[in-house]
Amino acid sequence: MPTPDPARSGLPPRWLAPLILLAALALTLWAYLPGLHGPFLFDDFANLPAIGATGPVDTWATFFRYITSGTADPTGRPLTLLTFLLDARNWPADPFAFKRTNLILHLLNGALLYALLLQLGRVFEPAGRRAALAAALGAALWLLHPLLVSTTLYIVQREAMLPATCVLLGLLAWLHGRRLLAAGRLRSGRAWAVLGLGGGIALGVLAKANGALLPFYALLIEWIVLAPQRPPLAAAARRIWRDVMALLAVLPATLLLAYLAYVGIHTAIHGIAVRPWTEGQRLLSEPRVLMDYLGLLWLPRPFTPGLFNDQIRASLSLFSPATTLPALLAVLGLIGAGFALRRRAPLIALAILFYFAGQLLESTTIPLELYFEHRNYVPALLLFWPLAWWLADLRTLRLPKLLLMLTLPLGLALMTHARAEVWGNGRMQAELWARLNPDSPRAQANAAQFELAHGQPRDAIARLRPLLRQHPDQVQLAFNLLGARCVLGGVDAADLAAARTAMATTRDPGALLTGWFDRTLPVASAGGCPGLDLAALHGLIQAGLDNPRLDGPGRQQDLLYLRGRIALVERRPAVALADFERALDATVSPGFALEAAAVLGSAEHPRAGLALLDHYDHVAARAAKPGFGMPMLHAWVLRLQHYWPHEEAHLRNALASSVGRPHTAAPAATAPSPR
Repeated sequence: MPTPDPARSGLPPRWLAPLILLAALALTLWAYLPGLHGPFLFDDFANLPAIGATGPVDTWATFFRYITSGTADPTGRPLTLLTFLLDARNWPADPFAFKRTNLILHLLNGALLYALLLQLGRVFEPAGRRAALAAALGAALWLLHPLLVSTTLYIVQREAMLPATCVLLGLLAWLHGRRLLAAGRLRSGRAWAVLGLGGGIALGVLAKANGALLPFYALLIEWIVLAPQRPPLAAAARRIWRDVMALLAVLPATLLLAYLAYVGIHTAIHGIAVRPWTEGQRLLSEPRVLMDYLGLLWLPRPFTPGLFNDQIRASLSLFSPATTLPALLAVLGLIGAGFALRRRAPLIALAILFYFAGQLLESTTIPLELYFEHRNYVPALLLFWPLAWWLADLRTLRLPKLLLMLTLPLGLALMTHARAEVWGNGRMQAELWARLNPDSPRAQANAAQFELAHGQPRDAIARLRPLLRQHPDQVQLAFNLLGARCVLGGVDAADLAAARTAMATTRDPGALLTGWFDRTLPVASAGGCPGLDLAALHGLIQAGLDNPRLDGPGRQQDLLYLRGRIALVERRPAVALADFERALDATVSPGFALEAAAVLGSAEHPRAGLALLDHYDHVAARAAKPGFGMPMLHAWVLRLQHYWPHEEAHLRNALASSVGRPHTAAPAATAPSPR
């Protein structure tokens, strides 16, 4: 029997799929290279310094302290923390190594996606040639999409990339288990299925909570792709498969839906102190956000708002803004279409429902910020597969389809390369994001910082002042405006009044508060900025203490600690000690006690430092119990290592040895900062 001509049969040549996959991987590497030299950004500074918080991670003791130090999610995301050790063992570190590892992980995920799409495609086309080509194209379009730059080159969002790796490996192992069951290998089939779902969920959750969505993906694949296929599994294999799916897919998915419902009800009743919107407003807003995501995915462009999304306003009702109701109807329509098309167009149905399943955790009831591009990394995995499947059918429109196979990946690669160039240049990035986000206080404050760093304080002032009038509660605008005015010779009463207003009305300045005061206190104490003296700083602190939105124990501790720091500079150690003791009482923790005592010692007041440690010993029993999950394990590790008693004894010895010496400062504590 003669071999059919691929050109006439519509089958692609066998070499085309591997060629496209290899080309896509090479293009992705080329497109991302300019971005590898970019700086650390925002949440990087909030997370990565944990690498050196208790010393270089070069012993088992520091390793266990570091790997259990995570506070995000109940698990603390230790798998992600572990991978950061591939890039650095201490802090500060070079961002290049972190970004390089992220890129390698992105390439690996692209290869795993190809393998998954190939396995799913072979269900519909057992010969595998069209399935292979569609898998290569689907993986290429995902790999090269410019929207994923803000995940891959944002170092800390390795937390979003690793769950994708775990999901893909889990689904591949699970599908392998099903093939073994179909072949009658019951024991090994069950083992692989359990390993795929159970292991994939466990590893995924250890990277980020999004890994818990793996059961939803498996249920969708089972319902849309696997179950309708004939012949069905034999009776014994079917029983095993049903038990595995019930225990490791249906049960976890049900529990997660119940948890999301609980969070929504609890948040609706008790409110969200740190958010300017309610739970109901969030739920109304997210359809608008999801439709914007889908617009960016299907109509890609090289430049987007990036990491700054604080300008997005929540929906106040179905008609405010006017896009709320249409977006809600569009999302419901797409989900309905996914259910309706599961028989006639299973690939389209799976792509739609997989996407919305992937948004369940971050785009529904949990009160996270409204919008972040990295939330599309996993949900978009299958989104371009239906298009790739259509292109891989070369029986019709052969030449136009081949041209699209060439031009679509190339076009995405060029956009991704252009975007990576921006991510590789901090100043260009700041200027572009400020231009694309004119109403974003974060974007404008970030751009102003670059202008100040490059000797353009007048430009920074012109940028900040109008927006501060629109957003008087934004301390990041007020503080950067003070910095720019200092460069030009000093601040005036209006500048300080605006800063006090911001401190009196802000919701939660976070780490910005302590970071700015740490940098500004030496300037104010040395008279380096006329008008911004210690009395002015004290007024800002008092405005924060009077702000009812900052009455939480953690933020009160920050403010009292900063007020004590001012008192130390004013040579009022008794006042400083009193403020430090009140700050410690607000949130009793050994880390804060040791840090504040070391500050007293470094300011040549070792007796006050010892008194603060005595006060801590008196109130230590009131220390808050660690939260469930990784915080409990971290506290157990510290107890096992006698970490805090050892650190306190070391500091006490240093302070005691300084008592009576005319000019000897105690060394700083090595304990991690509590803020």
